[in-house]
Amino acid sequence: MADLSRLDIPDDGKLSHNILHFARALRKAGLPVGPGRAIDAIRAVEAAGFSERGDFYHTLAACFLSRPEHRQVFDQVFRLYWRDPRFLEHMMSMMLPAMRGVAEERTARAAEKRAAEALLDGVERDLPDLPDAEAGEEIEINAQQTQSARERLKTLDFEQMSTAEVAEAKRMLAKLRLPVPPIRTRRTRSAPHGKLPDWRGTMRSALRQGGEIRDFAQKNRRTRWPNLVVLCDISGSMSAYSRMVLHFVHAVANTQGAGWARVHAFTFGTRLTNITRTLATRDVDAALAAAGAQAPDWEGGTRIAGAVHAFNRDWSRRVLGTGAVVLLITDGLDRDEGGRLAPEMERLHLSARRLVWINPLLRWDGFAPRARGIRAMLPHVDCFRAGHSIQVIEDLAAALSSAHDSGERDRLIRQLRHS
Repeated sequence: MADLSRLDIPDDGKLSHNILHFARALRKAGLPVGPGRAIDAIRAVEAAGFSERGDFYHTLAACFLSRPEHRQVFDQVFRLYWRDPRFLEHMMSMMLPAMRGVAEERTARAAEKRAAEALLDGVERDLPDLPDAEAGEEIEINAQQTQSARERLKTLDFEQMSTAEVAEAKRMLAKLRLPVPPIRTRRTRSAPHGKLPDWRGTMRSALRQGGEIRDFAQKNRRTRWPNLVVLCDISGSMSAYSRMVLHFVHAVANTQGAGWARVHAFTFGTRLTNITRTLATRDVDAALAAAGAQAPDWEGGTRIAGAVHAFNRDWSRRVLGTGAVVLLITDGLDRDEGGRLAPEMERLHLSARRLVWINPLLRWDGFAPRARGIRAMLPHVDCFRAGHSIQVIEDLAAALSSAHDSGERDRLIRQLRHS
């Protein structure tokens, strides 16, 4: 919640205009705020008053918030607009062109950049003064090490993206593909130039030709496509990443000829929810809205052991019986007690053809497997990778195509053994 100790509410008879401007800023930041909610907020503040600072915050929150995942953006816009003028100046300066290395900038926290863009939309921002070049002086710029906007967006952390960058990232994720090699089965089929002898076919051909073997039949092993099963953590610490990953999973599930037999998707926070049918909706916004309505534990706590146990008990035999690949997206910060996580992860690993763990915490250089949940899960996965940007999601194709790709798993396992 925003710090209300420095709340500065104007007392000049223009409170309703300020609330309307605040509502417009929330809408530009991505919240579903319409004129009706703004009018309700003005009436609510008029009825409740604003002598108490806490009451003012909760009155606006009750009128403008409809989902838990919107609270972080609401808090940042509230902080910018009502509380801290200096913070607004900082965000405005952060959005100006600057020479990196001259002044070190503080990295924006989650939703701060979106809030600043919403409040500063349409505001004229002066460009920094540059010294005039002398007549005839030639300025050379080496742009070999620069990156295009799309290249920068590929490596940008999902949590630090602005509203426009999030929209562009979603469009890029919708075009990504996740190819997978087919699985060779024990079943065979006849082939004119097969690699295996077909003795049964040879004898049938001989019977039709009066018992004389004139040529040998051949066959090859059949191939089939595996299922993709996604287990996505939607707790509070994973909300920014899980939404982007689910956009990618929706694109994979609705792409013809992607190589997967079926795509099954589950979300978990404090409970396990099957959202496979909702992701089948062609419109991604409608699909994720339906998934959010179906999963009431968005931005709640995390009970990984309980969720994996529910999957192993209720869904494992249904969706993992054909050599499925499992993508587990979670930070591994489990709140379950009793030490159930390790045996449940072992069972999941043994049931899947390949278990790939995607953890956004791996983006930090000093990441180490110190958390209890991470230490319990790490020995039971085949591959351990980061999942905080478009680039690392693109790299998943290499992880799924190669049976020997383990990501950072082996290095972290060695740390566990020496710790």
